[in-house]
Amino acid sequence: MTTTMRAWTTDRGSPDITAREVPVPVPGPGELLVRVLACGVCRTDLHVIDEDIPAHRDRVIPGHQVVGEVAAVGAGVTGWATGDLAGIAWLRRTCGGCRFCRSGRENLCANAEFTGYDADGGYAEYAVVGAAFAYRLPPGTDPVATAPLLCAGIIGYRALSRANLPPGGTLGIYGFGSSAHLAAQLAAASGAVVYAMTRGERNRALARELGLPFVGDTGDVPPAELDSAIVFAPVGAIMTTALAHTVRGGTVVSAGIHMSPIPEFSYDDLLFGERDLRSVTANTRADGDEFLRLAHHLAITPEVTRYTFDDVGAALDDLRSERSRGSLVITVGDPGTGGR
Repeated sequence: MTTTMRAWTTDRGSPDITAREVPVPVPGPGELLVRVLACGVCRTDLHVIDEDIPAHRDRVIPGHQVVGEVAAVGAGVTGWATGDLAGIAWLRRTCGGCRFCRSGRENLCANAEFTGYDADGGYAEYAVVGAAFAYRLPPGTDPVATAPLLCAGIIGYRALSRANLPPGGTLGIYGFGSSAHLAAQLAAASGAVVYAMTRGERNRALARELGLPFVGDTGDVPPAELDSAIVFAPVGAIMTTALAHTVRGGTVVSAGIHMSPIPEFSYDDLLFGERDLRSVTANTRADGDEFLRLAHHLAITPEVTRYTFDDVGAALDDLRSERSRGSLVITVGDPGTGGR
C-alpha cells in the first residue's frame, strides 16, 4: 500500500482549505484504517474551517460523514477484517468513565473528541477510527447515499427525539438542508404533519418534492400552530420566530453546533406557557445505531449532489453561499464499491 495520500487540510486563520500530500495514517491499537470511498460535506465542516467554533488543531483534515473499506486492522481489534465496510461519524472518542458516559449520555462527555476537528477526518484517501466508534455497514451499502446519514441523519434523528413531538403532531422545520430533509422524511413516516420554512428556492423546491403540505420562507407564518419546531439554520433570530409559532407546552430545538446570537425576547410572550427551549449536542453511538436501522427500514434517502475529490472547495463554496440542495457528498475512492 502507498505510504502517502492526498488530503485537504485547514489553515488556521484562513477560510480556505489546501490540498496536500500527507502520510497515510497508521492505525494504533484498537483502531481501523479505512480507505475512504465517500465523505459527506456538513455545515459543521464550514464552522471548523471558518473557525466559527474554536480551532482545536492546525491543518486538520475535515470531514466526519465517511464511508469506506477497512484497509488495515490495529492490534487488539476483533470482529473487523480488511474489506469490511465501515462508517465514521462526528463522535470519535469519549472518556467512558464520567457520569455522562456511565449514564448513556456520552455525547455530553467533557473529554469527547470529534472527527475532522480533534483528529483527521474524511477529506482524504484514508482515515483512522477507533473500532469501538465505527459503524458496521452491510455489504452492498451505497457509500454515496449512506455518507450523509452518518451526521445529517443522526443529528436530525436526535433533534427529532428531543422535540417531544406528539403522535400525529405538527412539526415546523426551519432551514431545509442536509439534516432537515432527512428529519422531515423520518417525521412524516411517523405520521407527523411537517411544515418547512427555509431560505433559498432550491431548498424550498426540495421540500415541495418531498410532499410537505406547507413550504415557506423562514419569516412566513405556518398554517397552524406548531406542536414542536426544529431550527437547523444557524440563525439565532429564527429561534424566537419558532417560539412565536409554537403552542403552549410545545418544544423548540436548536440542532446546530453554532448559532448567531439569539435576540432579546419577551418571556411573557414567547417562553411562558411551559414552552421548552432545547439544544442538541452531538450524538451517542446508540443514536447512530438506532437511526441507521430506522433509515434502512423506512428507506430514508438523501437528495445528493456529488462532487469529485478535486472539487472539495467548490462543494464548500456551494454550501457556504446556499447554492446547494439536500446533501453534498465527495467521492474519493470508487464509490461503486459496496464491501465484500
